[in-house]
Amino acid sequence: MTSPARSAKTAEHHRLEEERERLLRWKHWGPYLSERAWGTVREDYSANGDAWGHFPHDHARSRAYRWNEDGLGGLCDRHQILCLAVAVWNERDEILKERAFGLTGPEGNHGEDVKEVYYYEDATPTSSYLRYLYRYPQRKFPYDELVAAARERGLSEGEIDLPDVGAFEGDRYFDVVVEYAKRSPNDILMAITVVNRGPEAAPIHVLPHLWFRNTWSWSEPPGPIPEIRAMQAEPGHASLRAAHPEHGVHHLYVEGNPELLFTNNETNHERLHGTPSRTPYVKDAFHHRVVHGDRARVNPGLSGTKAASWHRFEVPPGESRRILLRLVPEAVQRPFDRADELLSTRRREADEYYLAVQGPGLSEDRRAIHRQAAAGLFWTMQFYHYDVDTWLRGDALTPPPERLRGRNHHWRHVSVADVISMPDKWEYPWFAAWDLAFHALALASLDVDLAKAQLKLMVKEWYQHPNGQLPAYEWEFSDLNPPVHAWATYQLYKIERKQRGAGDRVFLERVFHKLLINFAYWVNKLDAEGNNVFEGGFLGLDNISLFDRSERLPPGMRLEQADATAWMAMYCLDLMRIALELALENSAYEDLASKFFEHFLRIAHALHHATDGRLPPWSEEDGFYFDILIAGGEPRHLKIRSAVGLIPLCAVHVITPEVYGKLANFRRRTEWFLGKNPALAEAITVRPDGRQVLSAVTPGRLERVLAHLFDEDKFLSPFGPRSLSKEHASVPVSLGLDRLDAQYRVGYEPGESVTRMKGGNSNWRGPVWLPLGYLLYRSLLRLDHGFGDVLTIPPLGDHGPRTLREGAHEIARRMVSIFERDREGRRPVYGEHVLFQRHPEFRDRLFFFEYFHGDTGAGLGASHQTGWTALVGDLILRMARQSRSRS
Repeated sequence: MTSPARSAKTAEHHRLEEERERLLRWKHWGPYLSERAWGTVREDYSANGDAWGHFPHDHARSRAYRWNEDGLGGLCDRHQILCLAVAVWNERDEILKERAFGLTGPEGNHGEDVKEVYYYEDATPTSSYLRYLYRYPQRKFPYDELVAAARERGLSEGEIDLPDVGAFEGDRYFDVVVEYAKRSPNDILMAITVVNRGPEAAPIHVLPHLWFRNTWSWSEPPGPIPEIRAMQAEPGHASLRAAHPEHGVHHLYVEGNPELLFTNNETNHERLHGTPSRTPYVKDAFHHRVVHGDRARVNPGLSGTKAASWHRFEVPPGESRRILLRLVPEAVQRPFDRADELLSTRRREADEYYLAVQGPGLSEDRRAIHRQAAAGLFWTMQFYHYDVDTWLRGDALTPPPERLRGRNHHWRHVSVADVISMPDKWEYPWFAAWDLAFHALALASLDVDLAKAQLKLMVKEWYQHPNGQLPAYEWEFSDLNPPVHAWATYQLYKIERKQRGAGDRVFLERVFHKLLINFAYWVNKLDAEGNNVFEGGFLGLDNISLFDRSERLPPGMRLEQADATAWMAMYCLDLMRIALELALENSAYEDLASKFFEHFLRIAHALHHATDGRLPPWSEEDGFYFDILIAGGEPRHLKIRSAVGLIPLCAVHVITPEVYGKLANFRRRTEWFLGKNPALAEAITVRPDGRQVLSAVTPGRLERVLAHLFDEDKFLSPFGPRSLSKEHASVPVSLGLDRLDAQYRVGYEPGESVTRMKGGNSNWRGPVWLPLGYLLYRSLLRLDHGFGDVLTIPPLGDHGPRTLREGAHEIARRMVSIFERDREGRRPVYGEHVLFQRHPEFRDRLFFFEYFHGDTGAGLGASHQTGWTALVGDLILRMARQSRSRS
């Protein structure tokens, strides 16, 4: 049994089945190369943890990376042994363009920020077809200008971008299109097409790169060193042989008769440290050869661990030039036979695959939005390598001893080398635990096996801490992300059940067992008073609070968090429903279902009721939930109407009479428990048909919270739920603490952050965040499933009463509209950027930003965060299914 979208199997679906059944390893090669490996925690061997300063962009061309590689439009194997990417030079730049440039966290007026224009245009789950577009200015790339402009801008001003400094004036730029098409899992065609968009002929140098990740320099003596060597040229093409002692041989064929360049992927110690290098041929040799004409830098013996073919073009206006390459394990005689046919076939198969996934009834605009979001998801898969114990000790790099007690030193068990879905391969080229749960949901309709594999990673023994904590993100593994993995796990189980007719119970059970350990960590660590009100700390919401919740408060002060408490209520319900599902075939799980049922009721009660003089997060006066600051033993609500007070809406589940009737032990225990603790029963509503609605926000309170959520003068923007109520624009919240001689303030900030809290590169004080809106959308649908038409959203403004389902779809429609053309042809995502709004070559290519302006919908923060922002694609599919079901 399959879903309608799967009923007609496409060639790509067939490849996915071959991968799933391990008949062919189609996913062995993919776009797993990062956009940035410099400036990361992994490459930081400083004493003080200054990752940006220790390994800046200026070092990247000269210094061998220890853990990961980067490049433009790159491809590599899943172990990142051999890498393939493109470099370009316009005869004006001071450096060869081998990687994307951007501002570091300290340089940007709003934190780290990539300063390039590139798009992930297309991708299939098996990377059978990939398409990437890089826009390269024909003028000198404005490196210094961008840094200086950002330095002059304050926190109240927006980020500076390439169009702002005239990089694309007069259409004087090249489109560099990189395509990959697989003939078989290990036989890959690469096509590089350069288009001159400008009005005059312009020069460009294109250098496809093939290199081995440096795996040999970090031990004494060095490990086995691979080699790339030029082979005898044949008519019409050049060839290289890449041999690795442990990973075998690959051949790269290059169309035409280009000059071949060779060096080694080794650090240029002379340039960086004033000491001799291990070899005379080092990583930045091609830069010196191409830009400065220095022939002595490249190996005349035509061998090394890094190679490139050098193509020089003078491209007339409006014309293009193409280069074909083929990477294959075996030697072939005619490498480019039927190359155009292969490209055409893989493009057509990608079209067929997306048509099958999307189904009927979508506008062409929504089809394009969904497909670009999906492409970004696959392109932001990255090989991620980090062994914390080795990194702390420094292996051959011998770092200062202070590091042994520095960042992540409590996580020495982490030793990973996996392909992981990244938030953004330039701005956030490292996994983030709660982001990954949303990525998995965005992936589920495209490749549910990949989605499950990603979700399982965080509970593997080499990620999850022995104490049960899941690692947050590499800048601080010990920060806490919201516990959404149980929710995502059950969602994937249900999605696969719809697609294939049966859910993967082994997957469900395996993740469930590890999450039990994680739940115990939360309860034991974060409920300081044992009163079911949790503290939590950071919880992924960056600057949402008056305080930096990642830092310790001064002695005698404590923050009890409404969102942490609500997340735990939600966690209980998600673990309960997994246990109920497993209990249908194994009664041993009924006890665990009862345990989480009871724990949920206690947390839900603590959200609303004071005990022992304690203040609950719920404020009856305001009809909303707030964090509680306890200072000098006195509790007070921090009356900030923010997403913190909306999270309780997500703690909802419906137990159907079919399930309840089958589980006798669970039924007897719940009836006994409720009889003994009648005050806790307020979080349960039994419907006439026997449905039991478990909701942390109970009827009566629910309508009041929904009134806040759907009020357009408060939370509901034209583009989805804001993270902070707009009422704080005129009524900011201030708090003075005399004992600290400090003043704290939170006001409505619909755009970029005006503080440096958490680096200043994200903002939860007003903008729209898709993961929050998506959670609320899904929760409203669950509430509708439970309460139906008997509970409605109160009349607001021009709106009469609405059902919860209508409200959910209104939220989804508004979030999707961020990316759609409006009646004037504008896309809100591009705000007031005239180039992106009006230019025919820019307006229909999308960036998937980190978050969006709370009033205008303009994209902000990371510009390629096609991880959780790709949820827009899932919303498009769900809205289409809803529309089809009504027709």
